[in-house]
Amino acid sequence: MSLETQGTGCPFGFGAQAGADTGTAAASANPAPAATHNATHHGYEPFQMKDPFPAYAALRAEEPVMFDERIGYFVVSRYDDIKAVFDDWETFSSENAQAPVRKRGPQATQIMNEGGFTAYSGLSARIPPEHTRIRGIVQKAFTPRRFKVLEPFIRQNVADRLDAMIAKGTGHGEIVKDLAYEVPTITILTLIGEDIARIDDYKRWSDSRAAMTWGDLTDEEQIPHAHNLVEYWQACLALVAKAHAEGGDNLVADLVTAQKDGAEISDHEIASVCYSLLFAGHETTTTLISNALRLLAADPATWAALTEDPKKIPGAIDEVLRYSGSIVAWRRKALKDAEIGGVAIPKGSEILLVMGSANRDESKFEDPEVFDITRPNAREHLSFGFGIHYCLGNMLAKLQAKIALEEATAKLPHLHVDDPESIEFRENLSFRVPISVPVSWEA
Repeated sequence: MSLETQGTGCPFGFGAQAGADTGTAAASANPAPAATHNATHHGYEPFQMKDPFPAYAALRAEEPVMFDERIGYFVVSRYDDIKAVFDDWETFSSENAQAPVRKRGPQATQIMNEGGFTAYSGLSARIPPEHTRIRGIVQKAFTPRRFKVLEPFIRQNVADRLDAMIAKGTGHGEIVKDLAYEVPTITILTLIGEDIARIDDYKRWSDSRAAMTWGDLTDEEQIPHAHNLVEYWQACLALVAKAHAEGGDNLVADLVTAQKDGAEISDHEIASVCYSLLFAGHETTTTLISNALRLLAADPATWAALTEDPKKIPGAIDEVLRYSGSIVAWRRKALKDAEIGGVAIPKGSEILLVMGSANRDESKFEDPEVFDITRPNAREHLSFGFGIHYCLGNMLAKLQAKIALEEATAKLPHLHVDDPESIEFRENLSFRVPISVPVSWEA
C-alpha cells in the first residue's frame, strides 16, 4: 500500500472464501428494517476515520445494533455482542470478510477474469471444515521458531532505519515514511522467501487490494487497481512454483514440503495464503508501529516511563491495540435468522462488527477514553478478533512493534510527536491508518 493509503484486526488476516475476493460481491441491498432506521445514524460515518469514537459511543448508548442503509450492514458496537458474534461462526459466517464493499465494475471484472485472477485469500473468510484444514497446516509452518530466527534481523532493520532518520541531522522525522513503511514489509518478504527489492511492488499491490475491497471507488477508478491485483496474484503463483522448483528455508517452501509429505493443501491454497499474508502481514503492522509511536510519544511522561523501564512496552502495545487498533471494523454474514443484542437479524444479513467501538466499551474497560499503558485488562481487546479466526500472526506483529519501541526509546529518549491533533487518517470502511506521524527529538 502506498504511504498515503496504508492500512487488516488481524495483521495476518488470511482471507477469503470462494467468491469473496473474486469481484462479484457487493454491499447488501437489504432494505432498512423500520425499527432501526434513523436519519442521523448517531453521527456514524462508515468511511470517515479522523475521529470516529464519539459516534461509536453514541451508537453504544443509543442504538448498539443499527441498520445502516447507506452500506447495507447491521452495525454492531458493543463489546459483548461483537465477541458473541465472532464466537458463533456457525450462525455468523466469515464468508463476506474479504468481499468488495462496492461491486466491481464490468471493466475491472473483465481485466481480472482475463488475467486469471482467482485468489480466494487465505483463512479469515473461510469456514470449517476448509478453514480448520488449512489453518492447521499453516500453523505448523507459521511457528515461533521462525519468529525467533527473524528477531535479530528485524532489530537490525529497525535500528538502521532509525539511525538513517537521525543522520539527516534535522532533528525531525516522519515515523510512517522513515520507519514503519518498510520494516514489516521486509519482514514478511523474508518470511515468505521473496526478494526484498520488491517492496514497492507489494506496497502498490496492497494499496490496490485495500482500495478494491474496502474502498468506495467508481468503475473508472477501479481499472488500474484491477491490473495491479492481476500482477499481485501472478506473483503469488510464481512463489509457489519457485518453492516447488528450488525449495528453500521459508514459509512457502515449508507449505510445499508439507504438501509433498501428504498434507491436504493445494498449490492454489498455498498461493492464496501468500496473497493474504503479503497484504495483511505488513499493512496492519505498519499501522500498529505508526499508531504506537503516535500515541506513546505524544505524552512526554508516557514516553519517559517506557524509556526508563522498557519492560512496560508489551503492556503499552496492548493498550495501543485497544485504544487505536489497525482495524476498527470487520464483517460477518447471518446464515440463518438470528438475534444480536435483542435485535432481529434476518438470514442473509450483512453485519459490520465495530471492534474500535468494542475496545472502548465502558461496560468492559474502565475509563475507556483514557489511554493508560498500565491498564490491567488491555489484552482483552478485540483487535485480533476472537474465536476460530483469531489472528494467527498476532505474535509476530507484536514482536515487531516491541522491537520498534525498544529501539526508539533507546535511541530517541526525547522523542515527541509534533502536532498529534493534526494527524489525518485515510478514509476506509475497516482500517484506521495515520497518513503521516511527524516527530522531533531535541531535548
